[in-house]
Amino acid sequence: MNTQSIHDIFTGSYLLQEIVLHGWVRTFRANRFIALNDGSTLENIQCVVDFEQTEEDLLKRVTTGAALRIQGTLVKSQGKGQKYEVQVSNIEVLGDSNPELYPIQPKKHSFEFLRENAHLRVRTSTFSAVMRVRSALSFAVHKYFREEGFYYVHTPIITGSDAEGAGEMFRVSALDPKNPPQNKDGEVDFSQDFFGKETNLTVSGQLEAETYAMGLGKVYTFGPTFRAENSNTSRHLAEFWMIEPEVAFFNLDQNMDLAEDFIKHVLRYVMEHCKNDLDFLDQRLANEEKTKPQLERRSMGLLEQINFILDNQFIRLSYTEAFEILRNSKPNKKKKFKYPIDAWGVDLQSEHERYLVEKHFKCPVILFDYPASIKAFYMRLNDDGKTVRAMDVLFPGIGEIVGGAQREERLEVLKKRIADMQIDAEELDWYMDLRRFGTAPHAGFGLGFERLVQFATGMSNIRDVIPFPRTPQNASF
Repeated sequence: MNTQSIHDIFTGSYLLQEIVLHGWVRTFRANRFIALNDGSTLENIQCVVDFEQTEEDLLKRVTTGAALRIQGTLVKSQGKGQKYEVQVSNIEVLGDSNPELYPIQPKKHSFEFLRENAHLRVRTSTFSAVMRVRSALSFAVHKYFREEGFYYVHTPIITGSDAEGAGEMFRVSALDPKNPPQNKDGEVDFSQDFFGKETNLTVSGQLEAETYAMGLGKVYTFGPTFRAENSNTSRHLAEFWMIEPEVAFFNLDQNMDLAEDFIKHVLRYVMEHCKNDLDFLDQRLANEEKTKPQLERRSMGLLEQINFILDNQFIRLSYTEAFEILRNSKPNKKKKFKYPIDAWGVDLQSEHERYLVEKHFKCPVILFDYPASIKAFYMRLNDDGKTVRAMDVLFPGIGEIVGGAQREERLEVLKKRIADMQIDAEELDWYMDLRRFGTAPHAGFGLGFERLVQFATGMSNIRDVIPFPRTPQNASF
């Protein structure tokens, strides 16, 4: 007999039919009512056991966390708050669960506790909802780019170049850490390493994606990236996923159009396909916000902030215009900003970005033409010699969610930028070949996938939107 998912049961036509379910016990009350969940939906299904016709020893094994196979008839529920229930004819315990040891009990657990049990936390309502939304967003990413004529490119995880110039990278080496070979200067001789040179885990697939855009036209990457930044904040991960489209014959304005259209598409997709999960997460966030002091509460609920993106056209303005707005703002004049806005060229912080979105414009914002001194070497230099064709998309509650640019396609300008930033030009000689052989205007952006999942689920800590977070001093599971 075929097995049905609980999602199928609630959305299909199985009333008064014999069905088979598999799932895990959430609760078991009065030796009669089993709340079963199989991960296909937020909702549990109540399975009603005939106590007199079921072995007592078998019922003792029906405990929270146990895996069951249940056969029975689907009927309309007699209880409140549920549409259907299963009149059980047969129970099989596929996997026992010791109730004294199983950590995910039917009560409220702190997120800190659940992170310590990341291998089991997906069995809670919150994390199953978050991971279903994450899955839907991931599918929506590929769906959008496929429909727009992009090609999916797998860029390397091991690299010899630093795309961001940040230097915060994880080294990849097969050398003996206790006794590495040394050169005549007493430094580690990486020429004897596995790859014959010093290599690291990638911080971005952008540079390699550019090479394929210059042959395929429109490409995107969607894969893991790594930052060895020793930061334990709620916004940082050491391993995370990046979405990076690159398009040949593209300028900055077209890049901004692409970013806005893309974000709205994937958010619209989850609104259409994850309604129950988003309703639940919206209520969860509302309950969480009630426990905070008034000044620390979010300005919008979860569904409200998603609709805020979908219903508004993104305002576009230059960094210089934004700087003037921020410099003359009340929070800056009254010294309410943690990071004061004083001299042109300062790097904007999340508090500044959120002020522009939530207070000043009250709509999503795209900033462009940033100071060259605070941006990467590959961004196209403007004629003023001071700014580059960079862009950041700013969201409520989160600040920057997308960073991108029109790339520098002029060889001599790129060479000078690389030299000014003291980057090893030899390591990037292959990248400069793109400017030597058929150079063309091109542009792209990067979006941290976990930031997007955070925004779409309302989770305040980025560690709670990835299955197994990797952070300083933590590589468990």
